[in-house]
Amino acid sequence: MRTRPRTARLPSATARLPSAAAHLTGALAARTGDEMSGPALALAGFAAVGSTSGAGTLLACVTVSAAVGGPLLGALLDRVRRPGRLLAAALSLHAAGLGAILLGLGRLPFAVTALLAVVAGLAGPALSGGWTAQLPRIAPADRMPRLHGLDALTFSLAALAGPALAGGAALLFGAPTAVVLAAALVATAVPVAWSLPAAAPDHRPTGPRPPGRRGGGGVVAVFRRGPLLRATVTSVGCATAQGVVAVCLPVLGARALGGSGRGALLLSVAAATALAATALHARWPRAVPPGRVLWGGALVQAGAWALAATGGPVGLVAAFAVAGAAEGPQLTALFAVRHEETPHGLRGRVFTTGAGLKITGFAVGAAVAGPVAARSVPAALLLAAVVCAVSALPYARDRDGVRAAPGAPGRSAGRRTVRRRGGLPGSSGRP
Repeated sequence: MRTRPRTARLPSATARLPSAAAHLTGALAARTGDEMSGPALALAGFAAVGSTSGAGTLLACVTVSAAVGGPLLGALLDRVRRPGRLLAAALSLHAAGLGAILLGLGRLPFAVTALLAVVAGLAGPALSGGWTAQLPRIAPADRMPRLHGLDALTFSLAALAGPALAGGAALLFGAPTAVVLAAALVATAVPVAWSLPAAAPDHRPTGPRPPGRRGGGGVVAVFRRGPLLRATVTSVGCATAQGVVAVCLPVLGARALGGSGRGALLLSVAAATALAATALHARWPRAVPPGRVLWGGALVQAGAWALAATGGPVGLVAAFAVAGAAEGPQLTALFAVRHEETPHGLRGRVFTTGAGLKITGFAVGAAVAGPVAARSVPAALLLAAVVCAVSALPYARDRDGVRAAPGAPGRSAGRRTVRRRGGLPGSSGRP
């Protein structure tokens, strides 16, 4: 009697573990390239166009299109048999887009170059939510809390290394070289994404769509599931505040640190403390409920930006250090909520939609802050503080923001949990 060869192809959890390190390495390379691309494009755009408004428009075009690209990319990632190959294609598009923008600067009409930036930005969520959504494919469930922290750690490392690499490359070799290096780092992650395992047949969405998937499943899941909605509102609010603060950096550097360029050093301070706090949180991922980390991080960042409004050098450094220490674990908690609350068939959509909303929130914050900061930088920083504080309001009646483990309570206890915490029936992380 012939045996089925397919049974020998089922990998064990141990066999999949080594790919987690490769996955995180690829994520770090892609995200470092992404963090490099912002300042590198700003420098290259300023050199080619000759105005800060032109460079700002270019960056806005790259970031704002993420709101559209996130849900579209997530829907495709959830439907295809090999999501890693689609992720590799998105990374290739982003890297090629950066190169096309560089070639277009000074050679093509600026409107055409801006359109290229919009196209490149469509794939931006692949570098954040697209990577994170694939973690369950390469690691067992009991390792996910620790991997949440390690994945968030790559964001902090990229935020620390990216701007420094961009500045160093631009100083030594010129701004165009910095853009090329950013694109190259994104491209190095393509083979890692390509090698991601295929979706298991029972994990791919087939047949009739479950409730909540109609009309844009990722968006519907985010806005109809209580824990996801609270986490998304809080994270997008904090990202919007960060966009406000980013506009103030040159003026803060000039007034308090002796040079407009030194304002970027404050980002390095925030990235360093975020890295340390994320590493500490990754060591004890279950010490504090994710919801508590989310709303607590928002309030701590609100206090930090209020402190920054004082304008003194010591206060500024302390404010950015405190804000970074709150932001790092907050990102880990956000990943934990998304992994726990997202149905398997919507994972890619929810992660990329969330990433797109955060990127767009940052862009909106930067756009709104421009006129405010032109009149008063302290007022803009206080605006950032208010936005962070307001973003914590969804947790006003639910300070933990977590529910009991799926299947743990009885039926009546489950109904009491839903009524108390504002969740939805059946929000067990399954379709």
